[in-house]
Amino acid sequence: MDHYLYGEVMNAWCSGFGKLGFGLMRLPRNQDSFIDVELTKKMVDRFLQAGMRYFDTAWAYEGSEDAIRQALCERYPRESFFLVDKLNAMAAKDEAEAREEIDVSLKRAGVSYFDLYFLHAIQDGKNADIYDQYHLWDYVKQLKAEGKIHHIGFSFHGTPELLENLLKAHPEVELVQLQINYADWENPKVQSAANLAVCQKHHIPVTIMEPVKGGLLANPPKAIRDLFQKEEPEMSYASWAIRFAASQEGVLTVLSGMSSLEQMDDNLSYMKDFRPLNVHEQAVIRQARNILAEADQIACTGCHYCMPGCPVGMRIPDIFTAMNLYKMYGNLEQAKQRYQRAVKDGSPASACLHCGQCEGACPQKLSIISYLEEAARVLE
Repeated sequence: MDHYLYGEVMNAWCSGFGKLGFGLMRLPRNQDSFIDVELTKKMVDRFLQAGMRYFDTAWAYEGSEDAIRQALCERYPRESFFLVDKLNAMAAKDEAEAREEIDVSLKRAGVSYFDLYFLHAIQDGKNADIYDQYHLWDYVKQLKAEGKIHHIGFSFHGTPELLENLLKAHPEVELVQLQINYADWENPKVQSAANLAVCQKHHIPVTIMEPVKGGLLANPPKAIRDLFQKEEPEMSYASWAIRFAASQEGVLTVLSGMSSLEQMDDNLSYMKDFRPLNVHEQAVIRQARNILAEADQIACTGCHYCMPGCPVGMRIPDIFTAMNLYKMYGNLEQAKQRYQRAVKDGSPASACLHCGQCEGACPQKLSIISYLEEAARVLE
């Protein structure tokens, strides 16, 4: 895409749905752990009333497509919102099953087309290879020709080298979704800055996932909370993270996985009339990043990609949430209470078989097995 067309696309798309996207992976749930559709309806209404239109779901987000059908697709004209979905090849047993995902997703969501369709969570190795083996790049072009999708993209958790190769090989790509947040900006495993630079080089617009790093940056370590409080006492900690992501060049929209009306209202308060970070605020973010670099924590984003193949049914992200309460805040009692809730419906950390399935599926490339061993020592 040449530079002029890139600018035209950015202007047209941004004016169409706003700088904040509604990520639908972490919708509110009731006491029975089902998605709270009535509360989701209220959140959808508030989001649309603020002039935002971008909704992001996926075949792999359990219950999300059904919920958004009820909360959005059955209640508003189709042209009034921009709906994104994703095809996850790793979840399919063969090519035929992978190709069937879109029809399942369309039925669940109750729509005849998706505005944007991603090949989901591409990363180096087998994950990237399977999209080629199943001929899914050609398949999404076919879907676009048939009108089932209007735009083609992919979400990405790999290296800049792989990203460069994909964009060279697939000029049909119109948008890429990247993990960008101030904590991972220079993280050698995530490489947020380097991946964004590749998309900028190719003039490919970007949507951002995990701007608050699975919620970790909504409640960062005390030193960062003190820093932000001193600078802007009325602004939420999450606002710093989301505005940092949205301030990057070439960013179309920033997804926030909102789970409550309070989170929705907070995000809309500064994203409805978005103002990029100024030079001083950028310097504050750099201070926060330096503090984080020295903090002891497990950098899990709670994406749950590690769980489906676990042979003992372990709730790994929940165990890591409990460990971070201890590692970052020193609260052993609360960490143990959270841990007990995490293992109530799953296996304890000590039940790990060291099979390595989880580490192969982790977009963050975490040393999950060693972290589970630590959790077993500290929390059991």
